[in-house]
Amino acid sequence: MVKKLQKMSADKKSGPQLSGAVKESAQQIWLAGLGAFSKAQEEGGKVFETLVKEGLSLQRKTQAVAEGKISEATNKMATMATDIQSKAGHQWDKLESIFEDRVAKALNKLGVPSAKDVDALIARIDELNRNVQKMSGKAAAAKTATKTTAKPAAKKATAAKRPAARKSA
Repeated sequence: MVKKLQKMSADKKSGPQLSGAVKESAQQIWLAGLGAFSKAQEEGGKVFETLVKEGLSLQRKTQAVAEGKISEATNKMATMATDIQSKAGHQWDKLESIFEDRVAKALNKLGVPSAKDVDALIARIDELNRNVQKMSGKAAAAKTATKTTAKPAAKKATAAKRPAARKSA
C-alpha cells in the first residue's frame, strides 16, 4: 500500500488518483482492524483461559515461596527468642547469686549462723548423742554388773553381823 502511494507520488499524477489511493488504503486498514478485532474475539476466550491458568500457576509458585520465607523467618525468630531467653535466664541466675551472696554477708555480719554452720552443728550434736549413748550403755552395764555382785556380798556381810550380835546379847 505504501509502495503504491510512493509510486503515485513519484509519477506526480493528479490529485484525484492520489485521493482514491488514500481512500482505498484507509479502507484496507479499516478492514484489517475489523479482522483483527474479530480474530481477537474468537480467540479471546482461549487466551483469557490460558492467562487465568498461567496466573493461577504463578500465584501457587509465589505462595509457596512466600510460605517458605515465612517459615524461614519464623525459625529465625524462634532461634533468636530461645537465645534471648537463655541469656536472660543466665542474667537472672547471676543476679540471684549476687543477691544471695550479699544477703549471706549481711547475715554473717549480724551474727546469724549460715545454713552450713547449722548443718555442722546438727552433725556435731548427732555425734555427741551417739557418744553419750555409747557411754550410758557402758555405765548401765557397769551399774548392773556392780549391783548383781554387790547383792550377794551384802547378804553375806549382814549374815555375818547377825550372829555376832546375838552372841553379845
